[in-house]
Amino acid sequence: MNIRFDNKTVLITGGTRGIGKQIADDFHDLGATVIITGTNAEQIAELNTKSKQQGLRKIFYSVDFSSKEDTLRFTDIVSNLSKIDVLVNNAGINKLNFIDEALTADWDNMIAVNLSGPFHLIRTVSAKMKAAQYGRIINIASIFSKISKERRSVYSATKFGIHGLTVGISNDLSRFNILINTVSPGFIMTDLTRKNLSPTEIEILIQQIPAKRMGETKDISNTVIFLASDFNTYITGQNIIADGGFVNV
Repeated sequence: MNIRFDNKTVLITGGTRGIGKQIADDFHDLGATVIITGTNAEQIAELNTKSKQQGLRKIFYSVDFSSKEDTLRFTDIVSNLSKIDVLVNNAGINKLNFIDEALTADWDNMIAVNLSGPFHLIRTVSAKMKAAQYGRIINIASIFSKISKERRSVYSATKFGIHGLTVGISNDLSRFNILINTVSPGFIMTDLTRKNLSPTEIEILIQQIPAKRMGETKDISNTVIFLASDFNTYITGQNIIADGGFVNV
């Protein structure tokens, strides 16, 4: 199976670190021109300079999806692009709290980043995809789109919601050869995971996962790459849970 994305343009939000960066790097390595968003304006400027110096097919934009103005500014930019073949909605935030202590601002920000941002981008790129009679959209959710636990009520609401958006949009767009799916990662070993969990806590978590290991960013990227490729011709509206079996325990 030889997957390539030559002459394809791929838009990835939240693509400067962690899972998003792995996805962006892999698409680039497979021949795509990659448009990547992040929130650190200084980092974005440095990445654009590096990309030009090294002749990479990577273009970076600073976008804060918690800001309606910033979101609309970026969708205007996207609307003026010649084409988008693949959209990966990866940007997301998570604020933990019990429901009686949850802040309205946290609710508003998580809805804006985790739900409204993807909605605006899908609405914008779908018009281009319909004209081309081709497109692949992947929404990155979480195992908390399937299950939940304490202090995750707001986060879970957004992740259940993003898959609801996937299901609904699949009914609208499949006839145009535009396939949209959700990928829900389990516990993935990222720099943030290493920062937030001690080695002992990580080992305890591993013992709860049937695969007996934490996921790697490559595990998620491989799933996204397949769903975005021409080898996927019939999978749409699905929630692909990549978690080493955790939600089945």
